[in-house]
Amino acid sequence: MISIIVTLTKYMILLLMLLYTFLCFTVFNKKTEKGRKKVLRKQIVLIMFFLMTAFFTMFLQTMEIQMIILFGEITAYVIGVQILYRLVYKKASILLLNNMCMLMSVGIVILSRLNFGLAQKQFLLIVAGTGMSLLVPVIVRKVKLLKDLTWVYGGAGICLLAAVLLLAQVSGGAKLSVGMGEGGPTFQLSELVKIIYVFFLAGMLTKDITFRHVAITTVAAAAHVLILVVSKDLGTAVVFFTAYLVLVYVATKNPVYPLAGLSGGALASVGAYYLFSHVRVRVQAWQDPFYDYKVGGYQIAQALFAICAGGWFGTGLFEGSPTAIPVATQDFAFAAICEELGGIFAICVILVCMSCFLMIVNISMRLSKKFYKLIALGLGAEYAIQVFLTVGGNIKFIPMTGITLPLVSYGGSSMICSIMMFAIIQGLYILRDDEYEQREQEKAQSVRRRNDAVRKTRGYSLNEEEKSLEEKITEQTEKSLNW
Repeated sequence: MISIIVTLTKYMILLLMLLYTFLCFTVFNKKTEKGRKKVLRKQIVLIMFFLMTAFFTMFLQTMEIQMIILFGEITAYVIGVQILYRLVYKKASILLLNNMCMLMSVGIVILSRLNFGLAQKQFLLIVAGTGMSLLVPVIVRKVKLLKDLTWVYGGAGICLLAAVLLLAQVSGGAKLSVGMGEGGPTFQLSELVKIIYVFFLAGMLTKDITFRHVAITTVAAAAHVLILVVSKDLGTAVVFFTAYLVLVYVATKNPVYPLAGLSGGALASVGAYYLFSHVRVRVQAWQDPFYDYKVGGYQIAQALFAICAGGWFGTGLFEGSPTAIPVATQDFAFAAICEELGGIFAICVILVCMSCFLMIVNISMRLSKKFYKLIALGLGAEYAIQVFLTVGGNIKFIPMTGITLPLVSYGGSSMICSIMMFAIIQGLYILRDDEYEQREQEKAQSVRRRNDAVRKTRGYSLNEEEKSLEEKITEQTEKSLNW
């Protein structure tokens, strides 16, 4: 009986994810605000049903009451964060918020399947990260000093990365995290530097885009990347390098800079292959994971087995063997999703990530101030390349880089900084609406002044009925702008 229920819920979970993904891209077709709000409310309902179905299935498989408790906690979180954003930030992007909640929900579900203890820790990190991020949108919106701290961002980023290089222990062939004593918590400082690095590049490229200034920016950006290379954290180095290429091209509109950067990056990749043994192991495993199956190719081979075993529809929760994949909770979370939730579900996860990226790009294109525009594009580029590196490494499209899937994979520093990144984007979205309102109000005032000047020139004055009509039009305009 339980096996029948698990099979049915497997298809129910897939259907709910398909509907949610479909709504991500149809919400923009709604011409009225009422229609868009209706679609966004449907997304929240789908998230609730997804969580309920997934945790009900896992409860039937394990008969552990902790599954029900965690379901209640994550459900309360989703409802609470939706209410908080609507109360505190009425102009926030609900679609971006919904996507963040959905990706977190998928992450909690797959972690609960793989390692329930890590799922509980991940939930606490989500709550902590959300609490810390609630002030971020208002800081982005109100604090004008942010664009004047360019070299503070650059200096802080280099110092933090240098601290990792000097103090971190080697893990997986690279120096990644700084620990707080033996057995204490660890912090992957490069996750924080990803954010302030974008602020540094945006500040530099907003001030000046002459060759000399771009060269200075390049040297500073190269310092960040080189420290990561020396630390052997090559996946993060690729993320930093990609953000640099995108921002330099967008700021200068000169294709020579990114082409030169790509050429240098290609040479650096060849150099890394010959300099670092663990890079050679990963490349060889990518080329033929079964040649040295028990050593270098074991991870990717197990990931490919899991993806093939899941097929399009998945085996169902607790019906596969995703725990056989090394570091399935982090680097190979996508492969675990493919096995038990199915290839179609995994494609939907990618599409939801793509929806987030397109939303970030849309926000960037509508911002008038270059500094904020570059920040949005830089963070969007970092998010997109992280998703590409993770998914590409899991499906053997590219060599594995050790990058986690944002908001889905387990990781304290990664989760908190991803939430912060989304909070910054929310702040920029609100700032975009503020700029639009200001422009529209300035236009309305300009038209009003021009009409008053014309009336004075012609000696014409409005009667009471015309004045009342003009006041109503002005009031309706202001209401729509505030909305």
